[in-house]
Amino acid sequence: MTYLPLTQLAQEQISRHLQPGQIAIDATAGNGHDTLFLAQQVGALGQVFGFDIQQQALANTRQRLLDAKLEERVTLIHDGHQSMQARIPQSLHGSISAIMFNLGYLPGSDKSSITQPKTTTTAIQAATKLLAINGVMTILAYRGHTGGMDEADAVARLLKSLGNNGFKISEHRTPGPWLYVIRSCCQIAKPAWVY
Repeated sequence: MTYLPLTQLAQEQISRHLQPGQIAIDATAGNGHDTLFLAQQVGALGQVFGFDIQQQALANTRQRLLDAKLEERVTLIHDGHQSMQARIPQSLHGSISAIMFNLGYLPGSDKSSITQPKTTTTAIQAATKLLAINGVMTILAYRGHTGGMDEADAVARLLKSLGNNGFKISEHRTPGPWLYVIRSCCQIAKPAWVY
C-alpha cells in the first residue's frame, strides 16, 4: 500500500472542502508551498491570508506567488499566527473555509527559529473562532527538532477538548510528524476559549 506524505495528505483534505471564491489562511507561510496551493484552490474570486513572523519566509512565499502569477489572491502578513484573530478583518470571523498550520522551522533556514507551544495553541484557539461551519483546519506537527515534541504534545492536549465541542478531528500519526484534520461541524457548544 502506498501512503501519501502528510504534506500532500493535508492538501488533499483541504482540497475536498475549499471551493473557488472562498477564503483561506496559511498560518505558517514558510516557503509558500501551502500558500500557493490555497491560492490555486480559491481561484480568482477567493482570498488567502498568509502569516509568518520571518521576513525571509514572506519573501520566499511572495516570489513563489509571483512566479505563479497568483500574488493578487494573497495578503501576506508579517506577524505570528497567534495574532490572526486580530489581523483578520472582523467581518470575516466565522467565515474562513480552510486554515493550514505547518509547524516547526523554515526549511533551509535557521533551525533555532521555531514555532512555540504557547503561540501555536493560542493560534489554534483563534482559528476555531475564525473557521466557518463545515470549514477545515489542518495541523502538521513535526517532532524531530528541538522543541518539536513539546509543541506536538501541547497541540494534542488542546485538541482533545475540541472533539465534543462542535468539531470532528481525525489524526494521522507516523514515527515522525503528526497530522490533525479538524472540521467545524456545528454552531453550538464552541470551546470555552472562543469568545
